[in-house]
Amino acid sequence: MTTAYPVLPLAAGTLTRALGAAINVVVISVKSVNRAVRHRRDARMLAGLDGRMLADIGLTQSDVQDAFSEPLWADPTALLKERAIERRMNRARTRVVLWQGDSKTFRRPATNRPARETV
Repeated sequence: MTTAYPVLPLAAGTLTRALGAAINVVVISVKSVNRAVRHRRDARMLAGLDGRMLADIGLTQSDVQDAFSEPLWADPTALLKERAIERRMNRARTRVVLWQGDSKTFRRPATNRPARETV
């Protein structure tokens, strides 16, 4: 007496999962390239701004040039975001100015105080 195992349905299920995984990899790749192209288009708009406008958002012209020197499939806005955050953090560190002289320490007052009302 022999037992028949259903081989065809098991093989079809495995083949379907493998094909689905391959299609998923292709779709994710296409989406990431599409996102990088869209972000590159948005970053190209930053290249048209002058130095003052870029300084308002924490960037310089060289940051924009560095972002565009990356490969085409890389996202240029990731580098711009890192540089802006880095400058913002450095600016926060320099807000407190310490002066060490004659054993006195001077701290600049905080700038987040409310303005006085004038009449």
